[in-house]
Amino acid sequence: MPDPNPAAMEFLLSRRSRPAKTLQGPVPSRDELEPILTAAARTPDHGKLEPWRFIVVQGAAMDRLADLARARGAKLGYDEEKTTKGAAQFVTGELAVVVVEVQKPSEKVPAIEQTYSAGAVCLALLNAALASGWGANWLSGWPSHDRGFVEAGFGLAAHESVAGIVHIGTEKMAPPERPRPDLSAITSWLDA
Repeated sequence: MPDPNPAAMEFLLSRRSRPAKTLQGPVPSRDELEPILTAAARTPDHGKLEPWRFIVVQGAAMDRLADLARARGAKLGYDEEKTTKGAAQFVTGELAVVVVEVQKPSEKVPAIEQTYSAGAVCLALLNAALASGWGANWLSGWPSHDRGFVEAGFGLAAHESVAGIVHIGTEKMAPPERPRPDLSAITSWLDA
């Protein structure tokens, strides 16, 4: 049995995402980001398929993605508000990690389990960034679900999709606490 880790448990019980719009520079350097990515890559992965990969987006790439979101929004006939909201995470962000779900053929591991693993990577990445002292937020938004955007913006292949975009930076203000789920309302106990 592993030794208890009270500090890790306290972190998990008190963790709080930081709104992406409150994040600013400085952002992690490559050397600071690599342990965060390494921690995320330790996510449970049925069959050792690694049905995910990372794309680190920063600098001019953020501006390019904001422009692409605006162009795609216009092409898709979205109103200005929806288009602007889709571009916003790239306008305000300075560094983001795109977690790409990579579906791999497997007789033993159903596609849904690969999807779950990619989602778990997003949470592990978010928590690793927070545990490292950075502000972080897991976002998606319509651009991450638009094939034209993800293919042109991230170079995704047909068997790939965006599981999440985790923005990482320095928080300029601590967010207020928010209500948490009522454990008794969402938990059932089966004893027999």
